[in-house]
Amino acid sequence: MVTEVLWGVLLPFFGTSLGAACVFFLHKLPGDGLQRVLLGFAAGVMAAASVWSLLIPAIDRAAPLGTWAFLPAAVGLWLGVLLLYRMDKKAPESSHTHTLTLAVTLHNVPEGMAVGAAYAGCLAAGGDLAPALTLALAIGIQNVPEGAVISLPLRAEGRPKPRAFAAGVLSGAVEPLGAALTIAAAQLIVPALPYLLGFAAGAMLYVVAVELLPTAARGGALSAAVGFTVMMVLDVALG
Repeated sequence: MVTEVLWGVLLPFFGTSLGAACVFFLHKLPGDGLQRVLLGFAAGVMAAASVWSLLIPAIDRAAPLGTWAFLPAAVGLWLGVLLLYRMDKKAPESSHTHTLTLAVTLHNVPEGMAVGAAYAGCLAAGGDLAPALTLALAIGIQNVPEGAVISLPLRAEGRPKPRAFAAGVLSGAVEPLGAALTIAAAQLIVPALPYLLGFAAGAMLYVVAVELLPTAARGGALSAAVGFTVMMVLDVALG
């Protein structure tokens, strides 16, 4: 059973790494037009992930609050927005890819914790790990485009392929760590998950609004819709 939990915890990380590896299939740096398309796609992916992977699960987890179930997600969202806003004010010269990498990494922390919470719940309920494995697999699949969202823009900025790949991989490394921490301290961490999910959503939406869409401009509008649709389908279909 320990081996099954370990593989399940690592699945989201494998998905991110697989997506980041797509940078090795690029034979030359993307032109301006392709860069706008990539940024638009990233914006769509992140916006959809913020809603279906983070905000909706946060509200669902706060269901015992009844009418106020939205509150933890809303509070967490504003904390995420304000953190990125303050970071922009203190380091306005940083490139959008640095902020993007930070936002995706922040988003991966509560995702990993959600997987850990699922496994902790299954273990406490008697050991049937199938529901937790399904969640881990779904997050792993949706992480494939997220890994590409980091590595491809970094490559477009001129970074070497190994460094762009490493950045994507490292952004996903926090997921198994978050999962392991949650399993080890489930009683303390699980109640805070709605706030953490909302926090990650706020960070991602800030990046979409401030960093990605303005840079992508009109050239990325259609690709943003494509990215949003792809992530929406993955999140809903894989549940």
